Amino acid sequence: MILSLDSRNLSDRADSVLMVPFGSFGAMGPTVIRMEPGEAGLPESSFLKAHFIGVLKKSDLIAPLPRRLSNSQMRGLVAAVNRAIDPDAPFEQ
Repeated sequence: MILSLDSRNLSDRADSVLMVPFGSFGAMGPTVIRMEPGEAGLPESSFLKAHFIGVLKKSDLIAPLPRRLSNSQMRGLVAAVNRAIDPDAPFEQ
């Protein structure tokens, strides 16, 4: 899942984007978000693993998928990334 701002994603000056990878296995937790089938364009449940946030070269991207996270899903993902780097960040199960 591409997480960086569109200003970075579309900029000719930046050659990379920020991303959070999906995995087919996982368990809900402070830095893991379960995505139901179809929510992220995948046919099965998947898990966004915010503790693995990384940088990906734009040249490694194939083509954008037309799906986007809802505003509430994006806020949840940003909160999970924050929890991955801030041990005092709030978490409610």
